[in-house]
Amino acid sequence: MFKRAVFTDEVSQDFKKAVDVAVEYKLDGLEIRSVWEKPPQNITPDDVKKMQGTMAGTGLKVCCIASPFFKCDIASDEEYKQHIEILKNCIRLAHAFDCKIVRGFTFWRKGSPDEHWQMILDKFEEPVRILESEDIVLGIENESSTYIGTGVVLKRFLGELRSRHIGSIWDPCNVIFDDLVKEVPFPDGYNAIKDKMVHVHLKDAMRDKATGKPFCTKIGEGEIDFKGQFQALLADKYEGYVSLETHWRPKSLSEDEMNRPGGSNFSKDGEFASRVCLDNWNKLMKTVK
Repeated sequence: MFKRAVFTDEVSQDFKKAVDVAVEYKLDGLEIRSVWEKPPQNITPDDVKKMQGTMAGTGLKVCCIASPFFKCDIASDEEYKQHIEILKNCIRLAHAFDCKIVRGFTFWRKGSPDEHWQMILDKFEEPVRILESEDIVLGIENESSTYIGTGVVLKRFLGELRSRHIGSIWDPCNVIFDDLVKEVPFPDGYNAIKDKMVHVHLKDAMRDKATGKPFCTKIGEGEIDFKGQFQALLADKYEGYVSLETHWRPKSLSEDEMNRPGGSNFSKDGEFASRVCLDNWNKLMKTVK
């Protein structure tokens, strides 16, 4: 059976509130992104001690450090150097929580992946060396604002990269937002990437019938076949984490807030929204065999 987690900043910037909600819903883990208005790369050793104290006795584990690594301009040497430092800082944070997975991306999309394919691969040479030396896995999330937004394209990328320290963070919902490559998230995207999967994100979305523009919804009310997805995870004996990345709010998040999540504006109404989605998730799980 897979384990269940929630992004803490999808609940609140107040770490204790996020922990309390996770305990109330009998979750197994937490995914760390922004805490107390700080992105993960800026969380200090003193912050870590406070967080560890809050988690003590709850049984919760940190399942992933949701870093913004390589959400940057592929052509900028300065941003590249900054993001290598972000990776190093997030690896230190992962070690502090005995966590094996740090999230990463594949640069802001400017054109098609094929136009920059070899450059993307080349830019991962240094991160691979760092990951190998630290024995940490970088989970690449398929993300439509970056060059790789679907399961099929991510499978190709990981196949050519060929590193046991880089795997897939599968987010079926992100496929809905990719207007470059058409893919059915489940089963097509999932079947393409499942052998490389180290972690799973859970959010939902649908396309506006009039405009075709996608927007986030409550879990189970969008286009993703989550019943089928959960059944497949069980059938395939996936034992990692599925982490709720709510993204739905009573007042929709802006595109920039979704692409660069973090801070109090992003977390506003997050506890209410995450509770609704956790309730829906519980209901969905009752239909899965």
